[in-house]
Amino acid sequence: MVKITVGIDGMACGMCEVHINEAVRNAFPVKKVTSSHTKKETVILADREIPEPELRKVIADAGYDVMSVNWAPYEKKGLFLRHQA
Repeated sequence: MVKITVGIDGMACGMCEVHINEAVRNAFPVKKVTSSHTKKETVILADREIPEPELRKVIADAGYDVMSVNWAPYEKKGLFLRHQA
């Protein structure tokens, strides 16, 4: 899995967050997407990378400016994962 953190300018409220989340969900097969207007970012969890130009276009078409895009591997953390000694 991959974690994509997108810095976004233009979000002002919770409805802006919902608008971006819906745009991303409708355009790409994602596991989870959350946005924060206070942090000015959207975090996307997906099975594979999303092409940056396509991601930028979807967010721009929703009316927001992408300031940055960062990718990182993501491993689910939970109570039932075994620790290796």
